[in-house]
Amino acid sequence: MGFENQDVERKVLAILNTLEDSQAAVGSTIIAKRLKDQGVDLSERAVRYHLRLMDERGLTSLVGRRDGRIITELGQAELKKAMVTHKVGFTLSKIEVLAFRTNFNLDKKTGLVPVNVSFFQKNDFNKALKIMKPVFQSGLCVSDLVVVANEGQAIGDLTVPEGKVALATVCSIVVNGALLKSGIPIDSRFGGILQLRNRQPLRFIEIIHYAGSSLDPTEIFIKANMTTVLEAAKGGNGEILANYREIPAVCRPLAEEVVAKLKDAGLEGILLMGKISEPVCEIPIELNQVGVILIGGLNPVAAAAEAGFISESHAMSTIVDYKTLVKVSRV
Repeated sequence: MGFENQDVERKVLAILNTLEDSQAAVGSTIIAKRLKDQGVDLSERAVRYHLRLMDERGLTSLVGRRDGRIITELGQAELKKAMVTHKVGFTLSKIEVLAFRTNFNLDKKTGLVPVNVSFFQKNDFNKALKIMKPVFQSGLCVSDLVVVANEGQAIGDLTVPEGKVALATVCSIVVNGALLKSGIPIDSRFGGILQLRNRQPLRFIEIIHYAGSSLDPTEIFIKANMTTVLEAAKGGNGEILANYREIPAVCRPLAEEVVAKLKDAGLEGILLMGKISEPVCEIPIELNQVGVILIGGLNPVAAAAEAGFISESHAMSTIVDYKTLVKVSRV
């Protein structure tokens, strides 16, 4: 970008990233709030200052005084290229922030839960949904509870673009959030492709560590057509999206209680919880730790991609009120 001040550049990239995630024009007040959620402390005045500079460079564009800014094509290109070293580990940070923002009450079954949001072409959505429903029914997802929104409507912090239909699926980070709120530390290690045999997890065949990646593993695997979720849903054998976590062994009994309460709320999440200090699906583990495999929330969307339906997915993108979720069978 030509900035000499690296701190300024980081702030500009944070604003660009917020605008890209928004899908619609937003103002300085909303931007400042979302940045604060990400640990970036900028006042509304400071945000407006940076936005003026970004307008001059063609990275953002003003859409009326009230509507705020949108990111331009130049801004999107710059966001993809700039400061890759600062984006390494961004996914891990995103997990931690979203887990913190999750405040689902296990007993009352109320509060906010994290979701992935996928945008489909309006004309394709019903056909894609027909492909995805068997995946929901087979249990190869965190939950069969979803949110569907049409163009102009909002899902959490995101607004659905023109000509699109959005599908929000519950994200596996709901497990992180529930464990965190119960006082259980959880180490998020990697996302990967998990091989199933006779509907049972066998081994990870591909992994991407969160701490060493500038991109979300799930989105990479879907775009690279590396899954066979449809086969797994129909016959029990195939490769699905999954995530790997670790918790201290001493927390296992409490973690099992939390998982049971999540399941009672229709939020499965955990595919397998290993034994103390023993490898899980060929993944070695430290002494006095327990390996946990979480189901990928975007497995239904991966199945749609396998069938040729193109969508734009934003993994771990926002949070929604649990009460707004509905059974996918009712959609």
